[in-house]
Amino acid sequence: MPPTGTPPDWTAVDIAVPAPSVRLPGVAMAGFRQRLPAPMEIAMVAHPSVTLLIDLSDGEGIVYGTPGLRRRGSFVAGLLPGDLRAGGQVGECLQIRLGPVAAAAVLGPSAELTGTVASLEDVWGRDAARVEDRLRAAASWDERFTIAADVLGRRPGARTPVDPEVARTWRRTLAGRGRVRIDGLAGEVGWSRKRLWSRFRAQLGITPKRAARLVRFDRAAYLLAAGHAAAGVAAECGYADQSHLHREVRTFAGLTPAGVAAAPWLAIDDVAWPASWPTRIPAPNGERLLR
Repeated sequence: MPPTGTPPDWTAVDIAVPAPSVRLPGVAMAGFRQRLPAPMEIAMVAHPSVTLLIDLSDGEGIVYGTPGLRRRGSFVAGLLPGDLRAGGQVGECLQIRLGPVAAAAVLGPSAELTGTVASLEDVWGRDAARVEDRLRAAASWDERFTIAADVLGRRPGARTPVDPEVARTWRRTLAGRGRVRIDGLAGEVGWSRKRLWSRFRAQLGITPKRAARLVRFDRAAYLLAAGHAAAGVAAECGYADQSHLHREVRTFAGLTPAGVAAAPWLAIDDVAWPASWPTRIPAPNGERLLR
């Protein structure tokens, strides 16, 4: 594999996104068809979601790992998965991002996934292979998105729902782009700070404060990748100064702000995940968006 710092040739990657009619609350999907002549490997940047990467390749497919772990196939990356790298000789794959509330419904208690990476089979059991087979047999990306939405939509019935107060706190954290006061959120939902902290952590796998920091970092990462200067990003996102931004970026990505700005994992997010992108900027020449 080429060095992680070598950017993939994104002109050789086709991207598909679902129509609005098949989108679910707290769920984002994108399909990737790669025509790269050689295997690649890129570092995944922390994001405020649980990520499912479903391998639809006929060959060797996805290779993923963290220090001490190296596996092949479809996988689930929980919140804050650490130094996670993914790549390989991938033909096609479906990436699904689940907000923590949706992840708790679809996958079970998110606390069990935070800080971990697991194979899809470890999480879904025999259902994982059945879902992969259905997705591979589909005639189009539109059909694949419909199948995925149906599978995800059917799973929550067997799960204990997240407390409405916890779900509301998460929504307010997202809406405030991480610039929220935990005491204020506890007051909004009528809970004590201690109770909110405990229930939020148990059900979403992360404390409210760390969730706010992750959401704020995510906003900063997108602004950096969109070409904004670090000093301006620090001010826009509510960091005390540029040094504070630097420390948080190191914490969540293990990179400098300049490293995040050039991160290959973010290079096509304005196409794959347009709702997350802070400003629309031209896509690289030759990049295509499939519907």
